[in-house]
Amino acid sequence: MKMSFKPLLMASLMGLTLMGSGALHAQIKLRYAHVGVANAPQTLYAEEVAKLVKQRSNGRVEIQVFANSQLGGVGEMVDGVKSGAIAIGHHDFASLAKIAPDTAVFNAPFLYRDAGHSLRATDSRSSEALKVVNQQLLDKGGMRIVGSFFQGTRHLTSKEKVLTLADMKGKKYRGVPVKLWSSMLTGMGAVATPVEVSELATALATGLVVGQENPLPNIFNLKLYEVQKFVMLTGHMQSVLAVFVNEKIWQGIPAADRKIIEDTMYEVGQQTLAWDKESFDRYRKDLEAKGMTFVGEKEGLNLDQFRKAVLTQVGKDFPEWNNLIPQIQAIK
Repeated sequence: MKMSFKPLLMASLMGLTLMGSGALHAQIKLRYAHVGVANAPQTLYAEEVAKLVKQRSNGRVEIQVFANSQLGGVGEMVDGVKSGAIAIGHHDFASLAKIAPDTAVFNAPFLYRDAGHSLRATDSRSSEALKVVNQQLLDKGGMRIVGSFFQGTRHLTSKEKVLTLADMKGKKYRGVPVKLWSSMLTGMGAVATPVEVSELATALATGLVVGQENPLPNIFNLKLYEVQKFVMLTGHMQSVLAVFVNEKIWQGIPAADRKIIEDTMYEVGQQTLAWDKESFDRYRKDLEAKGMTFVGEKEGLNLDQFRKAVLTQVGKDFPEWNNLIPQIQAIK
């Protein structure tokens, strides 16, 4: 029996296409969108997941990856998954805060002990805190988080060496234009100044801002070594990204294949920890070769002061998280 053109078109528009009728399960095609550029860790993650899911499902499930904002920027991607025009997307947890505000807690600064802890705390199958947030996403947006992976640890850079909060007091630092980032930089004593990433190097060169924060690969690939001298190893954010799906599409996938997808996302997510370690070591050498100086606790960076001040500020700005944050921090 052939599927008529109209249902096929509708299914395709909704991010999922069912094909064939003779197999045990119909073949499923899922559109997976993200904003990562070629060869970025997040792009490698999506491509590896797609490859393994197709192999492990014996071709029943095919994930079509659309990288580099091909299906729109972050806002359009989130809206696309919510509507079902896109089946799967990934980005910072905070990008889902417009649907369920508590989702942004998983991007909170100084929340995780290390990279491994960030993945355990965002495992949708075992993290009680994420189960609570997932229910909010289901209720308000018809979507859920089904995976997470590690993109890197965010560090400060500046034209001047920073050792204490006093060194940042009253100075303009670029922040992602999200309330959580502004809260973090305010806690550090800085004046949070939103700048689009495409304009960041120019803003630093002209003095609009004196510093910023990003993982090392971004610092290198954006050529910030041309306009910044110091990297402070604050490790203030473990950059863990959420993989989210449209709930109707998700429930339309047979349970056995949903398990294959979830298990594969978890496995590749664990691989990103090793990718990050190799990436950090390599990019540190590259940035040092470009003239940047790294500043850690051995060089006098008062990390405890930063941690306490930032968590205090976040607690003040997001009192609704005062129960979630300890719950996440307590995950073993």
